[in-house]
Amino acid sequence: MRTALLTSLKVLAVDIPLLLILGTSLGWLLAKRNFRGRELLHLLLLLPVVLPPSVLGLYLLMFFGRVSFFHDLGLLFSFPAAAMAPLLPALPIMIQAARSGFASVDERLEDAARTLGDGEAAVFRRVTFPLARRFLLAGLALSSARVLGDFGVTLMVAGNIPGRTQTLPLYIYSCIEALDFALAHAAAVVLTVVGIGCLLLVRRMEGSGRGRLA
Repeated sequence: MRTALLTSLKVLAVDIPLLLILGTSLGWLLAKRNFRGRELLHLLLLLPVVLPPSVLGLYLLMFFGRVSFFHDLGLLFSFPAAAMAPLLPALPIMIQAARSGFASVDERLEDAARTLGDGEAAVFRRVTFPLARRFLLAGLALSSARVLGDFGVTLMVAGNIPGRTQTLPLYIYSCIEALDFALAHAAAVVLTVVGIGCLLLVRRMEGSGRGRLA
């Protein structure tokens, strides 16, 4: 289990910065910019939430296998594939949280900062981001838990290779196949504790938001 846990932590180390950068950027774009096709883009970005893991895995297999650049890199059944696979279903969670957070920021406050001479970067850093921060933290917690718990997509594009692509959910699957329910239970407890911790963090963020409003 130790090796699978280490692999899962490596996946998180890769995906958390990507979730923060991509999710925040896309959420801000959807919340703060009006452009043709915005709702269509929003729909496409949220689509992985409702698609079965087998469908997402199939699309990634086709993408990594048929696009010559990625095929030449040999991404399939490797650690990069294990890191990218859970990012696809987890990213919409971060995007939606970021969009809600940025949409909740009063535009009058941003306009006031602009009248004081702040550029767009300064407005984002000093006004928009701090006011939306609790939404971003909640989204990052939930999307990170989704990354940690991914099974189907990772299995299809990265395989279940111990010490290389075997994360904790895949380790549980292997333990059940071997009828080793004690080890499977131990790994399941780890994932359950992480999930509960993420939910408690989200609840705390919601509570702090209500406290400020009061």
